[in-house]
Amino acid sequence: MRTELVSIATATTPLDGALHRPEGAPATGGALLFHGNTMNFYTGAPRFLPPRLARLGLASLAFNRRGHDILSIRDSRAAEGAAFQLTREGIEDNATASAWFARKGFPRPIVIGHSNGGMLAVQHVVDHPETAALVLLSAHAGGPDGVRASSAAGLMAQDRLAEITAQAEAMVAAGRGRDLLLMPGWWYVISAESFLDRMTAMPDVLALAPRITCPVLYIRGDQESPLTYPAETFCARAGGPAEAVVLPECDHFYRGREDLVAETVAAWLSRTLNLVDAA
Repeated sequence: MRTELVSIATATTPLDGALHRPEGAPATGGALLFHGNTMNFYTGAPRFLPPRLARLGLASLAFNRRGHDILSIRDSRAAEGAAFQLTREGIEDNATASAWFARKGFPRPIVIGHSNGGMLAVQHVVDHPETAALVLLSAHAGGPDGVRASSAAGLMAQDRLAEITAQAEAMVAAGRGRDLLLMPGWWYVISAESFLDRMTAMPDVLALAPRITCPVLYIRGDQESPLTYPAETFCARAGGPAEAVVLPECDHFYRGREDLVAETVAAWLSRTLNLVDAA
C-alpha cells in the first residue's frame, strides 16, 4: 500500500487526511472512511482497514472532519476540534471529501463509517444514492434522542442532562455559543452550541434506513447495546439488501479484534461487489 498525506480545502479549516492506494497496480475502486466522534484519520478503523482494502484493489481516503479529536490547534493558538462540531459541518465535510475523491478518479466509492461517522455515513448515502455499498461499524442511532440515550448510558451529561441543557441554552442566548462547558462523561468538554446541535440536528439512522438502497453491512460488537447501535433494526428497515453481524468478544473500539473486523468487512465486500482478493 502507498500512502499520501493530503489536505482538502473547505471554506474554513482544511480536512487533513491520507490517501491510500494499492501497491503495484491501479486501484479498481475506492472507499471513503468516516472516523468516529473525537477520533481522527489515523486511529481506529481508518487506520487498520486501508491495508486490507488495498488487497481488494481499493484505494481509500481517510480524513479528519473539522470535528476531529476533542480539542486541537493547527497553525495558531485558535482552538478547533470535536468540542465545536456541528452536524451540518460534518455532513458538508463528508460531501467535500467525496467530491475531492471523485476528482481523483473514484466517483462511486464504498462508504465506511465508524460510530458517529457511521451515523453521518447514513445521511451521506441518502444524499449520494450512487454509492456502491455502505459499511456501518457500530454506527449509533442518532436522532433527537441521541444525547439523552448517551447520557443515560453514562456518557455525555450523565445524570445532569437537564442542568447542562439549561446552561447551554443560556450561553447561546447570551451570544456565547462557542464557549466551552464541562460534562461529567465522555467527551468531557463541548461548546454550548455543539451540545444543543446534537440534541436537534443529528440524522436519525432508523428513519433514514428505508432510503438506503445500496448493499449494507452493519457490524456491532457483542459488548455494545443494540438500542444504541441498532444493526438488526436498521437492516430490517433498509430499502436494499442489508446484513447485520454481531462480532464476539468485541467492544465499541474493536480493541484486539481489529483483524476480525477487517476480515469481516473484506469478505463481505468481496462477495457483494465481486472483488478479487490479492492475498
